[in-house]
Amino acid sequence: MRPVGVVGAGLVGLAIARLLTQRGHEVVVFEKEAEVSLHQSGHNSGVVHSGIYYTPGSLKAVLCRRGVTLIQEFCEKHELEYREIGKVIVAHSDGEVERLRDLETRAEANGVPGVTWLDPARLREIEPNVQGLAALHSPTTAIVDYRQIARAMADEITEAGGRVLLGHPVTAITPNPRHGVTVRSGEQQFELDRLVICAGLQSDTVAGLAGDQPSPAIIAFRGEYYRLRPERAGLVRGLVYPVPDPEYPFLGTHLTPRVDGTVDVGPNAVFAFAREGYRRSDVNLRELGRALAWPGTRRLAKEHWRMGLREMRGSLSKRAFTAAAQRYVPELRPDDLVPAPAGVRAQALDERGRLVDDFRISTVGPVTAVRNAPSPAATSCMAIAEHVVDRLARTL
Repeated sequence: MRPVGVVGAGLVGLAIARLLTQRGHEVVVFEKEAEVSLHQSGHNSGVVHSGIYYTPGSLKAVLCRRGVTLIQEFCEKHELEYREIGKVIVAHSDGEVERLRDLETRAEANGVPGVTWLDPARLREIEPNVQGLAALHSPTTAIVDYRQIARAMADEITEAGGRVLLGHPVTAITPNPRHGVTVRSGEQQFELDRLVICAGLQSDTVAGLAGDQPSPAIIAFRGEYYRLRPERAGLVRGLVYPVPDPEYPFLGTHLTPRVDGTVDVGPNAVFAFAREGYRRSDVNLRELGRALAWPGTRRLAKEHWRMGLREMRGSLSKRAFTAAAQRYVPELRPDDLVPAPAGVRAQALDERGRLVDDFRISTVGPVTAVRNAPSPAATSCMAIAEHVVDRLARTL
């Protein structure tokens, strides 16, 4: 039997490869970078989401709850830190309080344990420096180091006889429905039984090599962060989040303690001029031209230009960035913040300008492509692996 290939050594790709080896398959993972989890998987917030936000019955809701269990078990097995520090979602207006009630209903429907409603006095007991009209408290929301998790998964794959080929970009994919799939990487050619594409920021491009449709396209948004000075990290005890805007896919500015003791503030969401554009100066003209030519981009800009200007203002002004966080922690001052590394989100966008919210998985003959895996994909990675590998099992 020929091996099963996986493109991408981020969390989702490694989780799929790991599960395939556990089920007895020979596996080869292709990764264009010199190390695993270098992009989205290594630049996320480190949060194990509990499943409050997601539409009941959606893939996000189901796989997030299952993913929490699997991540916790994996961390216990490998003696990796898994710290339940809890999260408060804070409302500041009557409209946000109403949406918070909807989140409370979703949390119950999704089986999120221990979620409680907080009035201002109870909020101050849990987070003395946080203010709001009301909040939801999720005590089981946890933080981890996803890079450590990714490296541990890669080790399991190689220990089981699988191959993780670093520095191996995929340049051609030729599906042969009766005979598997041929993958080319540089001068090497690989004959595979099946292929799973988990290419994150490049997912539409790599899926296109296999003949998949162009929609949804990936549009890159940079999420910029500041970090609290060490002496101010005690301003929060746990995670402090805003009530999400249902018309907007990003959560907005929040405060995120990490397992190393630092506290990040952010992110915003600004259009990136390169798919791996972690700095304002990073520009890839080919990728930028492709993003601007996508019909959905123009429609998205027409509908959300006010939000875009607000996000850009936060990018250019530290004072504006601080003001967004001061809504939750009034004591915060601009001098409390120092620059921190940015991340880039692969946002799937259809040709009508609609932001794809749920996980999206497509199939072209022997090729399965994970076309959209936004947050909570890190939390859900091992559950996504179960979902994908169970689909593959029907044809392997």
